[in-house]
Amino acid sequence: MSLIPPDPAKDSAPLSKTQACIPEHCYYAFDSLYCALSPSATPIAPTFVDDPYPLFITWNTRSSRSGRSRLRGCIGTFEPQPLYEGLADYALTSAFRDSRFRKIDRSELQNLECCVSLLTDFEDADSYLDWTIGVHGIHISFPHPSLLNSSSSSSTTPSPLSSSSYLPRLTRKQNFTATYLPEVIPEQGWDKVEAVDSAIQKAGWNGTITEDIRRSVKLRRYQSSQCVIDWDDYLSWRKEHEAKAKA
Repeated sequence: MSLIPPDPAKDSAPLSKTQACIPEHCYYAFDSLYCALSPSATPIAPTFVDDPYPLFITWNTRSSRSGRSRLRGCIGTFEPQPLYEGLADYALTSAFRDSRFRKIDRSELQNLECCVSLLTDFEDADSYLDWTIGVHGIHISFPHPSLLNSSSSSSTTPSPLSSSSYLPRLTRKQNFTATYLPEVIPEQGWDKVEAVDSAIQKAGWNGTITEDIRRSVKLRRYQSSQCVIDWDDYLSWRKEHEAKAKA
């Protein structure tokens, strides 16, 4: 799962679930991909509210034999995006620019499912354990471990597993960052420490993970409103709208 890093100056306002993710968000995202792969197709105009949200779009491929889903692309942003533009842009970004996968092509459409996650309720955690599995996603940032110097830090936030009351100062340019959406951690069966350790590795740290490194983590917790549709759902929706347009 890739991400565009958050901009604290732009995402400081809390976003709530008053406008939850709805199937139309997924249909619109899927339509953006379909039209990009089908030049003769005419996009269907969205009718939902164009509110700004941080968002992620995930493409999965569902096996016709086992029925299991396999990740095909996932990219999002923590900077709130107007939904019309954000869903369309990230539908294509996650389909074509996830560096872990080749670009999705038209032959794959019938096996695809689209998941839209609107991110809400961002909060700064008091420690790396101050969040709830199954409720929160986590976004972590931490400095390069070589920069850790507990004795010179002025932070008074205590470690959840240590008696020390000091944490190092964080310099934005020196930070590693990573995130996990709320549903990922229960799916993996991780406890909180395992999830944070995995996020530290995902951020790019390949060395030993110590308690000092965990204590240096600045963690933001957030929640997600999510919808999922597959190709058959989308095709029915598109045919219904095309029929209305012709009537």
